[in-house]
Amino acid sequence: MKILVDADAFPNALKEVLMRTVLKRQITTIFVANKKISIPNVPFVSMEVVPQGLDVADNRIAECCEAEDMVITADIPLADRVVSKGSIALDPRGTIYDEHNIKSLLAIRNLMQELRDSGEITGGPSPIGEKDVRAFADGLNRILMKRKLKT
Repeated sequence: MKILVDADAFPNALKEVLMRTVLKRQITTIFVANKKISIPNVPFVSMEVVPQGLDVADNRIAECCEAEDMVITADIPLADRVVSKGSIALDPRGTIYDEHNIKSLLAIRNLMQELRDSGEITGGPSPIGEKDVRAFADGLNRILMKRKLKT
């Protein structure tokens, strides 16, 4: 199993949580973004910089992702793509995307996008807070424990 991170807007507070976990367990982790970000210099953590452009990082993550991998992303369409390949995805706020919930979450996301496009809803998500950091850490640990039990 490897972890692929949609890193363009990945919050630093969550990066600290993730790095503690992957360093402790030595999990191959790849940060994918359209600009270089700071990561530790260890053999199993890497950074892949992709060209600027719509969905370039998402496409690269979907291309590299294999069954049993974990993808960390807030992008529900990307989560749908990787779940269809047998992977699991984790939202920065702790929601686990899997084969049981991704289609309904994608439908809700599409409905909300239509409402935003029509001017019915404005604004975006609130900033990441302590509650979100705890939810992310809990989701990460749940996925890793489940993967460990399978092996």
